[in-house]
Amino acid sequence: MASSRREFLQYTAATTAAALFGPGVGAWAKSLPDAPQAGWYDKPMRWAQIGFAEDDPGNYDPQFWLDYFKRLHVDAATLNAGGAVAFYPTQVPFHYRSKWLGNMDTFGDLQKSCRALGMVVVARTDAHACHQDVYDAHPDWIMVDANGNKVCHPSDKDFWLTCALGPYNFEFLTSVHEEIMTKYMVDGIFTNRWAGSGMCYCVHCQKNFRDFSGMDLPRTRNPQDPARRQYIVWRQLRLFELWRLWNSKIQHINPNASYIANAGGGALSELDMKTVGEMAPTLFADRQGRSGLMPPWANGKNGKEYRATMGRKAIAGIFSMGLEDKYRWKDSVQSDDEIRLWVVDGIAHGLRPWFTKFDCKVIDSRWMSVVEEIYKWHAANEAYLRNDRPLARVGLVYSQQTATYYGGEEARAKVEDPSLGFYQALVEARIPFEMVHDHLLDAEHISQFRTLILPNIAALSTAQCKQLGDFVERGGSVVATFETSLYNEWGVRQPNFGLASLFGVNYAGKVEGPMLNSYLSLNRDPSSGQYHPLLKDLENSVRFINGVNQVAVTPIGEGTYPLQVVPTYPDLPMEEVFPRKDAAPGQLGAIVRQAGKGRVVYLPGDIDRTFWETLNFDQARLLRNAVLWATDEPAPLIVVGKGILDVSVWTQQQSMTAHLVNLTNPMMMKGPIREIIPITAQRVSVRIPAGRKVKQVHLLVAGTKPDYINENGLVQLEVPSIALHEVVAIDLA
Repeated sequence: MASSRREFLQYTAATTAAALFGPGVGAWAKSLPDAPQAGWYDKPMRWAQIGFAEDDPGNYDPQFWLDYFKRLHVDAATLNAGGAVAFYPTQVPFHYRSKWLGNMDTFGDLQKSCRALGMVVVARTDAHACHQDVYDAHPDWIMVDANGNKVCHPSDKDFWLTCALGPYNFEFLTSVHEEIMTKYMVDGIFTNRWAGSGMCYCVHCQKNFRDFSGMDLPRTRNPQDPARRQYIVWRQLRLFELWRLWNSKIQHINPNASYIANAGGGALSELDMKTVGEMAPTLFADRQGRSGLMPPWANGKNGKEYRATMGRKAIAGIFSMGLEDKYRWKDSVQSDDEIRLWVVDGIAHGLRPWFTKFDCKVIDSRWMSVVEEIYKWHAANEAYLRNDRPLARVGLVYSQQTATYYGGEEARAKVEDPSLGFYQALVEARIPFEMVHDHLLDAEHISQFRTLILPNIAALSTAQCKQLGDFVERGGSVVATFETSLYNEWGVRQPNFGLASLFGVNYAGKVEGPMLNSYLSLNRDPSSGQYHPLLKDLENSVRFINGVNQVAVTPIGEGTYPLQVVPTYPDLPMEEVFPRKDAAPGQLGAIVRQAGKGRVVYLPGDIDRTFWETLNFDQARLLRNAVLWATDEPAPLIVVGKGILDVSVWTQQQSMTAHLVNLTNPMMMKGPIREIIPITAQRVSVRIPAGRKVKQVHLLVAGTKPDYINENGLVQLEVPSIALHEVVAIDLA
């Protein structure tokens, strides 16, 4: 048995709820630090990336970019160096040089000039493609599909796709990274598409996987297939091994530098974010813009997901002026206001802006003044944007192990959509919240929260369920939906909920759905005759729409049941659209209860997923009420007024800030934004941390000092109007 496999088995036997979307790799990395990473990593606040095209050497104006960097107060740059194309005089065999390079050193000259401006410089490499000479000399370096065919690049037929898990990365690109670091002593190396372009069946992958697992590579994506499950684990281990290799080689040459992978994200990310957060000194969130039906708050969500495992380490948010559409119009530009909204929402949630420009020859320059405006404002207010920690008391849990082992190929619908639905409901309710990784449910990482939300977090281990139970016992609250905890960490259905005692119900052995024409009827409290606070603003509805899928449950212990399912009945023909009186009694639609020192709300239906599909206003109210009742404490930030705002509240060293991002726009759910539509006055209340005194209050976008009231630890003021963004900055003594 290979040593890596032996270590893996030993580690799995010793832990029950580790990383790798289940038992796995997390033990090899250090615990998440509370303080920012030492070194240069926390210093840059504004990043720039210009990606050399192959014909840029000798054909672009470097001084044009240096002048632009100075005007924008850019303090870090990422520059294309090598990999698919080398932009410096490489000596590594088979490292393809740009045909336009000649005797020049395009990368080296620009990085030297950036250094002269006092900027951090990170070299970018690309690992996913190679030229024909590599194919001819090392055909085993090329990606192979399930039919045994080597894979040509889908966009540029002069390139072949490479295997990420074999010698191309482990040997060839390692040599490239060593050469770049030796020649230029850059501050770090950042690699694009280093994790591969899909599953590879080359001779190296076949042999290495067989050595690890004793199995052949899987031919299915079903996570319950034993070979597929082992492949998921093996691939993670292999990629983290590669990351450590590159980092060690880089730091052997330059101890002040690091390898920084292009990795990370939410539940659908392939690399375990807990391990990523432990390994990375800083990260760059590569969600460059929105497309399709992506809402603008998705950029802030990206920042929260990274921060869930990165803690206080710096995270830059990469954005592009190009259109992020499947057709890849990279030389065109987004509308001015679309760029503004996307970047500002990231800033509001802790991302440091990073613009990326493909090709150094500017064709359409309309984006440049917009980015300059954003960066100059950011630089002028940097002290209020160098955040210490968020003050949100609500945490929205995301689970990569649920997506991988329970969701599988349906992960977007079964796992991501419930999270998106709850996210949208929280934004509409103006509740400040953070994201929480389900492998960081220990007291150290969740003590800042009063309430944790579990949007169909179906796959939970016994240890994770115990952590949640301990959280409630200490006084925390939980809001959960649908099949949460009904499966173990490997996505295997269990006889009962892992959190049954917390929910106050047992699993009754059935999940119904998809259901047509199903409703939730309101129940009064039999002792008081009143409706539960869960039903605030729903009292006159009699009933409202249910989720599409429903878990059958039977009550245990004490609980209150404010909602009951009205069983489905025909929706056609019209004459038959009425509930049947002889139908069996409906299931419980909601369970609310005190547990330990905390509160629990369990919704057996997929209300959050259905809300994301329908955006039904009654379901938004139900989700809002569940969180407010569970949290049951004064909020750190309250904003009252018309419109849709994405809000956040932060502390800095000598201040605190409340960000208000105006999403009120007909193009909110389907961009791009055409124009910013201002909203009217907003009444803002900010709770001041105990022991701190207020010196003065600023509006950073309006540039004014508003009148305010400071009583009993609460600062209250009115923001007269918000166009795109306002920041209430409170200086503290």
